Amino acid sequence: MHLVNKRFVDLFGLTRDRYTESLYYEVLTQNQIHETVQEVFLYEQPIKNEMTLTKDLTTYHLEVIGAPYFNQKHDLRGAVLVFHDVTEFKRLEQMRKDFVANVSHELRTPITSIKGFAETMLEDELDPQLEQRFLSIIHKESHRLQLLIQDLLDLSKLEKADFHLNYQTISVDALIKESVEMAKVQAKEKSITLMIEGDHGLMLSADYDRLKQVVLNLIYNAINYTPSDGKVTVSAFESSGYIKIQVIDNGIGIEPEVLPRIFERFYRVDKARSRNTGGTGLGLSITKHIVEAHHGQIFVDSVVDEGSTFTIMLPKEQA
Repeated sequence: MHLVNKRFVDLFGLTRDRYTESLYYEVLTQNQIHETVQEVFLYEQPIKNEMTLTKDLTTYHLEVIGAPYFNQKHDLRGAVLVFHDVTEFKRLEQMRKDFVANVSHELRTPITSIKGFAETMLEDELDPQLEQRFLSIIHKESHRLQLLIQDLLDLSKLEKADFHLNYQTISVDALIKESVEMAKVQAKEKSITLMIEGDHGLMLSADYDRLKQVVLNLIYNAINYTPSDGKVTVSAFESSGYIKIQVIDNGIGIEPEVLPRIFERFYRVDKARSRNTGGTGLGLSITKHIVEAHHGQIFVDSVVDEGSTFTIMLPKEQA
């Protein structure tokens, strides 16, 4: 080895002096590198391979390109290896694959139910009571399908580069009161108490409809994951040029190890309950996108069996 750059030294760990003028197979233990060098000399043409490298508990994905170099007489004099760090590309590729797989799974479930019950009704003579039950299931599953498609469309809009919010000066009191009023029916079914706390008269520059979607989403989640006779509190405070909106419940809470993942698309803390409550698995992802589009931030604190607190910080004025 005659030359290594600083990035290579940083990534592979030894000092530059240790690499220089050493036999490559004595200082590099990765088989993919050995194979690349050997193939370059064997075939005398560019070779491309992939490898992984773990350093400081982080796994890097590297693309290794080896190319031969020749003198003026076209004698093979050596090889140049270039390492491209494609870790982020691999991560995005995996996210895309996961997203496609999750969408396919989420769509297949209601479609299978609708198709199955419809076929049964077409093929068999059913008594009216059973037919009504099957129609009810078909209606429920088609509604779930509609919600999923709407959420996917919302997510697609939010991620477009030309997406813009309809900013206006809004009353935070009015926003929270309307959201709580809309959630009362669902709360009443579980005998859950909805409460409003915090400062009054707060004003905010925001997209009213989008922000109401955020608050409603968090309230519905709180209701879904809070046992009967529980309590959900929605509060708003002013804090150093920001408006802090919180949705607090005394529900089942979230395990610490899954907290970092709850804003991922289709990630479900409790898969069975999420589906039973009609959740699409996209609600918190949409919520995060809307908050960040307002140049705000969203946080969550949770203790298992004690409850969760979702906090949104939004700037009062938008640039």
